[in-house]
This record gives sequence, C-alpha cells and structure tokens, in this order.
Amino acid sequence: MRPAVCLLLGLCCGGTPADGASLRAGAAVVEITPPIGVPLWGYASRHDAPSVGVLDPLFARAVVLEIGQQRIALVSLDLGRPPTRASVAAIREKAREANVAHLLLVASHTHHGPVIELDHWPTPQNSYVRQLERKLGDVILQAARSLRPARLGCTSAATTLNRNRHSRRPDAPVDRELLVLRLEGPDGKPIAHAVNFAAHPTTMDRTIRQFSADFPGAMARLVERDTGVPCLFLQGAAGDLSPNQAEHAGPKAFGEALGREVLRLLPRIRCPSDDPPSVQIREEERVFRSRVDLTNPFTRAALSAAFFPDLIAFYEREYREGIRTRLTTALVNGRIGLVGVSGEFFCGHSLSLKRRARLDHVLFLGYCNDFQQYFPTIEAAAQGGYGAVPPMAIAELGAGEQIIDRALIELYRMQGKFPAD
Repeated sequence: MRPAVCLLLGLCCGGTPADGASLRAGAAVVEITPPIGVPLWGYASRHDAPSVGVLDPLFARAVVLEIGQQRIALVSLDLGRPPTRASVAAIREKAREANVAHLLLVASHTHHGPVIELDHWPTPQNSYVRQLERKLGDVILQAARSLRPARLGCTSAATTLNRNRHSRRPDAPVDRELLVLRLEGPDGKPIAHAVNFAAHPTTMDRTIRQFSADFPGAMARLVERDTGVPCLFLQGAAGDLSPNQAEHAGPKAFGEALGREVLRLLPRIRCPSDDPPSVQIREEERVFRSRVDLTNPFTRAALSAAFFPDLIAFYEREYREGIRTRLTTALVNGRIGLVGVSGEFFCGHSLSLKRRARLDHVLFLGYCNDFQQYFPTIEAAAQGGYGAVPPMAIAELGAGEQIIDRALIELYRMQGKFPAD
C-alpha cells in the first residue's frame, strides 16, 4: 500500500525579523449570498433540493497581514466548506496581484450555505462558484489596498458553550478555548478582530431550505455593532463538537451569547508596540490512502443516501489519486501559531497540538483551503459512530495524527529548535 506523501507547496522562513520589519494590516468585507435556487450544503436528507430563500446574508471577511516582505490573507467564509482545490488556486492567482502569497480560507461550516463542489448553478455560463472566486479575490485585494501600520494582540479563555457530540465516554474531550485576536492601529483603534472557537453551526432545523450563517453570523454582527470593525469567525476542530445551547437556543441567541463572551475578552487584549513583528509560513499537501473505493458500484449506491449523484461523481474525481490534504502552518511574532487543515478534525487533535506546541497561543483552523471530510482521532475511530468511520471518514486511520505531528514539527522548526529541511 502506498505511504503518505508530503509535497512542499511554499515556504517562507526566518527565525528573526529583518531590520526595520513592520506590521501592517487591512480588512474588508463582501457579501457572498448565492442566488435562490442553488442547493444547500450540509444535510444528506436534502440531496439537491433547491434553496427557497435567505434568512440572513452570507459574508466573507478578509484580513491581510504584511510583515516585512510577506503578505498573508486570512479570510472567514459563511460557507459549509472552503472552496475546492481548483477554486483555491484561482483565488490564489488573483491574490498575487496584491503580492499576497499565502491564503487561509476558513469556512464556518454552516449547514445552511450553498453547495460549491459543482459549477453549474444557477447556470454553467454564470455559475455561483465563478462569482464566488471573483468576490473572494476582490475582497483580498480590497483588504490589501487598506493596509496601514498595525499591532497585534491575542487572548483566550475557557467557555462552556460547546460539547462533545460523538463520544459516550464520561471523560469525552472538548476544546473549550475561546480565542480572540485583535489588530489595531498605533492609535489603539481597532482594525479587525478574529474569533477562534469550535462547534458545529447546526442550531437550525435541517428542513429549513434558506441560506443562513447560523450562530457565527449572529456572533459577528454583535461584535461588529459594538466595535465598528470586521469580526472574522475562524472555525476550530469541530468534527465532534456541537453548540451547548442550553438557555441560548437558536442561531441568534447562541451567537449573541458567544459574542458577549468575545466582547468581555476584548479589554484584556494587549497589543504591545515593542513586539518585533515576524512571520514564517509553510504550506504542504499530504496524500493519504482512501478507506473508501468510490469506483465500486455498491459503495456508490450506499453513498447515494448521503450525496446526490453529481456530488458523488465530484468526490470520486477528487479522491481518485488519494486524499490530498492541505496543511498550512504559520508562526507570527514567535508566539502565535496558526495551523490550517483542510478537513473536519476531531477536537482531540487540536487539544494535542495546543498542549505540545508550547506557544502563547495556537489558532487551530479547521475547514481551511479545501475539504476532505472527517479526520477522527484513532481513539474516536475505535469507538465508531458518525464521522469516525467510512464513508464520512475516508482518509486512512491515523491520518489526522500524522498531520498534527507534521504541524508540530514545523512550529518547532520555525522556533529554531530543529534545523531547516
């Protein structure tokens, strides 16, 4: 059997900032609500039934960071999944017009967003996917045009707003960290905020066929009303985590409860002006064996309960040569790690990475730069259940652990603890 393969896509190194390096940041927002009629993503029971309305608009919020000669775009998306590999390549090409070399396109995983694997809705000549690519490229360029001197700060706190939806063990893991990042100008006025939290945006009934950002949208709206600047929602390792709604049932109530916790954290954030800016970033593609043979007619028949035929055909093409997983690892100012993974990771992975990285903060970004279904921990796979076994978990056993170990190696290498490759 073929072992996992690592393909290096891009690398920017440097353990210390160059003389005179500075941080600049810019932010921008664009609406990305699809035309009514585009099918919704997230629930198998809908198949390809068309959407019938809009409960609340969908947005993309972009921040571009410039540190020395490097520019990185961090983009939050009110979508069920990030753009496909082909779409990411097109967006990346557009971003290069502003010298943005690296992207972190992070979907919220709302289950009331559009299907974006297929490129013929509403028509092949004017598809939503092509429109989305143009809008995301343009919002990155807009954020880059607004670059100005900035400083960065981060804080986090434990929350009880999420729960493990998979494990029946009394000691079921939960990543309870609510992490908030702040970008501000030299005058102390905010430029943007980013919120990293892990829970499935599934606070609405699956029978509702209207577009909605779910609770991440309500959270962002509340924080933006209070601060006057864009607030990005960056989904974490939510593969086995759900909202703990309790008295905060529904997208608005739960999102605003989360937003109030964010607002309580903002005064704690310090953005030191003497913090020397630096960034290192590495992007890789790792290829894993598939646990599912999508060419087998019996397998395809079984999958028809979860996917409609065009979607099954898309995944068969995408996974024909193995599960090509994207990993983006960055170290900012030597203290803050960002790890973006292109799948639905169980929270045990993020807990392991945060514990072992030994950094001030680690933002674990699930649903980033493509999507290859679920990545359970080995323990979760042994328990079985939805998301832990095929056909929803298709990468070989232990793939998630291999990715986390690779990210950890890179974070240590960027700190100068291992020699460069």
